[in-house]
Amino acid sequence: MKSKKGWMAGLAIPMMLVAALLSAGPTGVKASAQQAPAKTAEIKIDNFNFTPGTFTVAVGTTVTWINHDDIPHTVVSTDGVFKSKVLDTDEKFSYTFTKAGSYPYFCSIHPKMTGAIAVQ
Repeated sequence: MKSKKGWMAGLAIPMMLVAALLSAGPTGVKASAQQAPAKTAEIKIDNFNFTPGTFTVAVGTTVTWINHDDIPHTVVSTDGVFKSKVLDTDEKFSYTFTKAGSYPYFCSIHPKMTGAIAVQ
């Protein structure tokens, strides 16, 4: 007959397995923390305008500009933080804002086209 110490030692690994399975939930897969949904926003380029012209977003938001005009445009921040390539009709440009602040921008082809993003 084995000693109690030997008998308990033999159960150590199976007990660890049972504890792991119980903490994993009904599927047997341990649940991980759910990620927050991605923050996104869209600005339309149409009729030589950025719509909306001024926009407030949270830090971490990805803003996408979509050119709906029949002619090319760009999206360029005045402080050089972001710059798109020339966007033809229905092309998009996205930028993720990682710092709070004010980000004025314009179209380098049509400089009178302006907009601003406020990041909080």
